[in-house]
Amino acid sequence: MPIKIPMGLPARGVLDAERIFALEDPVAERQEIRPLRFVILNLMPKKIETETQLLRLMSKSPLQLDVDFMRTATHTGSHVSKDHLIKFYETLDAFKDNCYDGLVVTGAPVEHMDFEDVDYWDEFTQILDWASTHVFSTMYLCWGAMAGLYYHYGVRKHLEQQKIFGVFPQYLQDEYCFLTNGFDEIALQPHSRLASVDEGDIRANPDLQILTWGPDSGPGLVATRDFSEVFAIGHWEYSKRTLAEEYERDMKKGLTNVPFPKNYFPHDDPTQEPVFSWRAHGNLLWRNWINWIYETTPYDLSQIPRLRREKKLGTDRSLRHEPESPRNDGFAPFEHDGYGLVPNFR
Repeated sequence: MPIKIPMGLPARGVLDAERIFALEDPVAERQEIRPLRFVILNLMPKKIETETQLLRLMSKSPLQLDVDFMRTATHTGSHVSKDHLIKFYETLDAFKDNCYDGLVVTGAPVEHMDFEDVDYWDEFTQILDWASTHVFSTMYLCWGAMAGLYYHYGVRKHLEQQKIFGVFPQYLQDEYCFLTNGFDEIALQPHSRLASVDEGDIRANPDLQILTWGPDSGPGLVATRDFSEVFAIGHWEYSKRTLAEEYERDMKKGLTNVPFPKNYFPHDDPTQEPVFSWRAHGNLLWRNWINWIYETTPYDLSQIPRLRREKKLGTDRSLRHEPESPRNDGFAPFEHDGYGLVPNFR
């Protein structure tokens, strides 16, 4: 089934070119089904690019999705026209009486700052408080994931001396989790961040579970036990060339804490086309998340505040999907030989 998008959204042209079926409002309203309702809080500067990346992933589900876009009122992006924001985006005031099946909270290029120093932090926490009563399940990405873990669970972040940059192997930690059902034992995940979450804080919290973990990148996917909140530390939503564009941008700025992207360009040659090695797992994660919401969300969205208040979501919170321990036998899934990713099966 298609995703439902506002009339005239720029992402429509890209989606059509990629043969992704997207319905605009008038056609979708004639279908006699209850679409899942999603809202995207887009904090990224390049909003149209992010819209396209997220809608591309959300379209992989066979379910119809009705998607709205939210922005902050206290901070206005400088990389998108005001006309675009006015036409397609609303602030929390327009959504506060609505209930949604899902919320997506994007990253933002502010991970080097203390959370409380971000100029829209107070508004951001108000949105998270609203989501905790009016949204069935929330997916947080990169800085959004760090901020959500910090605000809800006190998980600290710390700055890295060098940017964690490139494509990194993540070991599957729970073979039977709804969100990672069908994942290979090793999944590749792009990372592009100057900060990391405190893994000890996550492991010490009984309400959280680490679903994928990497020796160089740490936790890549974290979730609450009832899957009401999902935290993707990396960027499975990234397009093929997003890391390349970020590398070019950082080099033009003369940044010295940005390494060459790992496991990305063939032969580590930036003139070569990058290897799109994470697409399948990205699609699978989002399809699993949306399908889980569909199977467990109430038909009547007005029930969500009561279900959240009583902690009666689709998955019993008493269940404990205990993750397996990371491999400790010294097996290195990939070695770097100048190409990027090469199986180490000698």
